[in-house]
Amino acid sequence: MTERDDNYHLGLIGNGRTAALVDREGTVCFACLPDFDSDAVLCSLLDRERGGELSIAMVDGRATAQAYLEGTNVLRTVFDGAAGSLEVIDFMPRRAPSRIVRLLRPRSGAPEVVIGYQPQLGFARSETTTRVLRPGVLHSTSKDPDPTSAVLYTNLDCSALRTGDPIVLSDEAYLVLGAELESAPEPEPEPDPEQVRAMLADTVAYWRDWSAEVTAPSHDREAVLRSALVLELMRYEPAGSVVAAPTTSLPEAIGEPRNWDYRFCWLRDGSMTAKAMHRVGRPDMARRFVEWVLDTKPTENEPLQIMYGIRGERTLTEQTLTHLSGYQGSTPVRVGNAAYDQRQHDIYGAVLDVVLLTLDHFRDRPEVTEQLWALTRRVMATVEQIWQRPDRGIWEFRGVERHFVFSKLLCWVAADRAVEIAEQLGHRDCAAAYRLLAAAVRADVLEHGWSERLGAFAQSYGSDEPDASNLLMVDYGLLAADDPRYVATVERTWEVLGRGEGLLMRYRAADDFGEPHSAFTICCFWGVRALVYIGQIERARAAFDRLLSDRNHVGLLGEDLHLTTRRQLGNFPQAYSHLALIETALALAAATGRPRSR
Repeated sequence: MTERDDNYHLGLIGNGRTAALVDREGTVCFACLPDFDSDAVLCSLLDRERGGELSIAMVDGRATAQAYLEGTNVLRTVFDGAAGSLEVIDFMPRRAPSRIVRLLRPRSGAPEVVIGYQPQLGFARSETTTRVLRPGVLHSTSKDPDPTSAVLYTNLDCSALRTGDPIVLSDEAYLVLGAELESAPEPEPEPDPEQVRAMLADTVAYWRDWSAEVTAPSHDREAVLRSALVLELMRYEPAGSVVAAPTTSLPEAIGEPRNWDYRFCWLRDGSMTAKAMHRVGRPDMARRFVEWVLDTKPTENEPLQIMYGIRGERTLTEQTLTHLSGYQGSTPVRVGNAAYDQRQHDIYGAVLDVVLLTLDHFRDRPEVTEQLWALTRRVMATVEQIWQRPDRGIWEFRGVERHFVFSKLLCWVAADRAVEIAEQLGHRDCAAAYRLLAAAVRADVLEHGWSERLGAFAQSYGSDEPDASNLLMVDYGLLAADDPRYVATVERTWEVLGRGEGLLMRYRAADDFGEPHSAFTICCFWGVRALVYIGQIERARAAFDRLLSDRNHVGLLGEDLHLTTRRQLGNFPQAYSHLALIETALALAAATGRPRSR
């Protein structure tokens, strides 16, 4: 495998069940099949020697360009060399099982390529054996207990794929990779060239029809549309859940242990994603997410968890894969996430915020509105019990619990939204009780969340450290944008946590793993939006444009940005980052009177 640069020059393809990463050299370097939370079949991104990949390299040539086909999640990579040129079209069909399709099309001459196929099932826990099952079919198995096998269909010479011998392309060729469950009733039919072309045409048409419904500010339409397309790839369509990112263990800082598995659904992240998509003309994600929450809701005696598996699984045991060397040597590589049993009180406000947003959509389904009211009452019973207790906070500190201001803010959001939900559904007595609770929580935040020494709202009660999450006080409606306390919080947060043009840290104080060394991308956008709210439009526009330039070559963003080099870090792409880009573009458009269009 050739040496890759270090700034996430990766494109994402997906089908509503899982996704795969393709680097700009034409290598599929990360793919979990058949679902987001399945074990990886290819993960050279996490270990270049052992991880496995599906690569295409041109003899006496190289990849020279890569971009998405307009309005789609179909990726095109162009190769040029001495013998000719070709394009590789990568996609995952929407209306089919999870398959990675690679269509190789000669553009000129007789291009010569070497295709490297080294699958490693089960995150390479054990050796994978690949054999030619029959002409055009490569079958891979491993001793790993995961009951899947990988199958590669192609109209190329399978022996050349196994040996890495050069192949001259005189006509269109394809590679179709899928994972087959042993429990499947029957194997999927083998594709042929005509079917592959039909799958491509169908997938392109699907995405362009989907994109035509997106409403976005005219000035930032390209960035907003790409972010919306990325967020749609984060949705696990069979259930309606939304993953935080399609990857695991891409580090927040190179060489440090801040490496987590994000292939699950956080209630907070999913709610924020659904809300952003609703605002750009795609309300279907919000409706499906709320339905997933209803399907996942706990029993009467259990509170909501902060996160679940994509099908609603409650136990997400964290394991370390010690045999993998990690992205650029950053270990540990983790699967599962031990934070699933943390207490984070902000989830209740996030959930009721999106419930209120979608309430009108369920008016013609009284059985659903009854379930939503039952969920609201259960959430509020929990909020009444816990809002005065400490928790782990939005940033999931694994050390001591504290009274985080953002957690209190979202408890207020829960009560505030519950008032509106109760009134709309005709439960006036409950609305009155929730209104009293909302007033009590708000008063508590304003009294104890403010730090005189900092001159702003602090991260937690009694602290003098700022936290970027407090910038959302206006977004959620706790304070008006011209409130002197909010203006001071915005200015002080940028003063203390700002690094470089448009970069903003979550917090600066040491946590469970020492001092943080990166800017959190969602916080950068929060900071820009806060500048819009307090009237600093020109500064906000400049910072926003700088952040847009930090996207990679196909418009994608990870979780973090390095404080000096601005290289991308963390799991990739990150739903948080793209939903915040959308919300910030909308705020700028509203402040400057720019129109929105489809």
